[in-house]
Amino acid sequence: MKYLSKIMLVAAVVITFWSCTKDENQLTVEGSTPPLLSSSVTSPSVLPLSFANKDNPIFNLSWTNPNYQFNTGVNSQSVSYSLQMDTTGKNFGSANRIEVGIVSNLNYTNTVGGLNDLLLNKLQLTAGRTYTLDIRVIASLSGSALPLTSNILKYTVTPYAIPPKVEPPVSGTLFITGAATPRSWMGGGDAPVTSQQFTRINSTTFELASITLIGGAEYLLVPRYGNWSAVAPDPEKYGVVASTATVNPDTDDFRAGGNNFKSPAAGGNFRIRVDFQRGVFTVTRL
Repeated sequence: MKYLSKIMLVAAVVITFWSCTKDENQLTVEGSTPPLLSSSVTSPSVLPLSFANKDNPIFNLSWTNPNYQFNTGVNSQSVSYSLQMDTTGKNFGSANRIEVGIVSNLNYTNTVGGLNDLLLNKLQLTAGRTYTLDIRVIASLSGSALPLTSNILKYTVTPYAIPPKVEPPVSGTLFITGAATPRSWMGGGDAPVTSQQFTRINSTTFELASITLIGGAEYLLVPRYGNWSAVAPDPEKYGVVASTATVNPDTDDFRAGGNNFKSPAAGGNFRIRVDFQRGVFTVTRL
C-alpha cells in the first residue's frame, strides 16, 4: 500500500509540473495592425474597361503586413490574404462576390480583360451598366485565425460585353434530343418537337422551362431538329467539353460539336438553361 501511495504522489507531482509549464508557454497575441490597402489607380476612381485594351494592366493593389506579434516574438507563421470585391451596398455578402486567395504576397495585379471577366462571370454584373465596386483585403493566420480587415477602396466600373464563349445558333432555335428525352433520338427529316424546343431569353441565353428526363441517359442539343448535318455557320450539334462519363450533369461547360450530355442519375422534371456567353449549361430539378 505504501508503494502504491508513493507512485501516486510522483504522478501528481509530474502532472502539476506539466500543467504549470503548459500555462507558462501558452501562446498569446500581443499586437497586430489591420492591413492598409492601396492601389496604383488613385484618381479619378474609375477603372476604364474596354475590349480594345483587354490585355493592358488595370491596376496593382498592394497592402501592408499586419505584423502579428505574440508573447514568444514576432509571428513566424505564413499569413494568408483574401482579396474580396463586391458591389457597394452588399457589404461583401453577395453569393457571387469575387474572392481571390493569396498566400504571403502583399500585392495583386490583373488585366482589363481579367477583371472584366470576373465582373461578368463571377459577380454576374450586366454589361454596359455602371456599378460602384468595393475592394478590401482580409489577413489571417492558419485556419483563418485572427482575421484582420483592411480599409475599403471604391471604384466605378462599367463592364463591357465580350464575344460569347460559344457562338449561339444563327438559326435562332435550339432543341434537345436523345435517349434521355421523351421522344428519344431524332431521325433525319423528323418534324420539330415543340415540347423539346428552347425559348430564347436573350441573344446568348436559351431555356427549356420544363422537360421530363430519364435518369442517367444521354442527349444532345441541336440548332435544327431533324437535321444531323451542319448548316453553316451553325454546327450540327452542341455537346459537352468533358467526356460523357465525367461530365457534371447539373452544370458544366459545353461547345459546338462535343460529347453527349448525360442527365442526372435520378430522372424527373427539370429546367435546362444554356448560356452561350459563358459556355455553361445548367440543369435544375423542378
